[in-house]
Amino acid sequence: MASSQTLGELLKRRGLVVARRRRTRTPPYTTPFSHAQAANDVWSIDFKGQFSLGNGQRCYPLTVTDNYSRYLLCCQGLLEPRHAPVQARLERLFREHGLPQFLRSDNGAPFASVTVGGLSQLAIWCIKLGITPERIAPGKPQQNGRHERMHRTLKAETVTPPRATLLAQQRAFDRFLATFNDERPHQALGAGRRPADLYRPSPRRFPDRLPGIEYDTGLQVRKVRTAGHIRWHGQEIYLSKTLTGEPVALKPIEHDCWQVYFGNVYLGVLDPRRARVKRPDLRNKV
Repeated sequence: MASSQTLGELLKRRGLVVARRRRTRTPPYTTPFSHAQAANDVWSIDFKGQFSLGNGQRCYPLTVTDNYSRYLLCCQGLLEPRHAPVQARLERLFREHGLPQFLRSDNGAPFASVTVGGLSQLAIWCIKLGITPERIAPGKPQQNGRHERMHRTLKAETVTPPRATLLAQQRAFDRFLATFNDERPHQALGAGRRPADLYRPSPRRFPDRLPGIEYDTGLQVRKVRTAGHIRWHGQEIYLSKTLTGEPVALKPIEHDCWQVYFGNVYLGVLDPRRARVKRPDLRNKV
């Protein structure tokens, strides 16, 4: 009797087996999470699960918190979870509160993508501002536990039941934000303190012009071309179309082996033989 492996090969040769498409996933985050020791060290951003309003519209609540003080910086109902409205809302926050050092999110759009380094347009914008994106591991919401606990309270107090319109829902979000920050003590903060007692705006102000990326001398810098490639020793090495027009830096680690960075974010190791950048291997990271 033929083995199952042999039968599988016969069926495959006759075109009777359709190969399963490999699912493309966001590359893993390669750096240990930073620890919030002061306000604005780390902000967390996420969408609390979408839901239907009374009028049938979908609402996507965008939330941002400061991890040190637990201060709720934003609870904004959006009609769709796209890059443009999220960046516009973040810009308002940055102008009002200043810039954080790190911005922690999950692996979903528009915070991350499946391209090299997991960089999305939003992440690239943040890196140019001097903000390092952090991404929790897939299926590990506990890595953003403080933010998730706030979401549970938010849902119980503002979404059960949903309001009739987005305007009415936003009024409920605004009332929750004021109560959460200014009135309600948080046991984890100690001595009955509230988030507003600990939070202070960041001294890092939003710039008038978006800065470019600069690198230390001694690194090899290449500009990403329209098709998402860089030119390297006569070869076209593919990175990502998301990085088109941006400079990346290459750092030698051994013979014919280079680490690739965008700003301070490690993208992977250049593999000249395969004309691509391999996803990061932390065992080789220096």
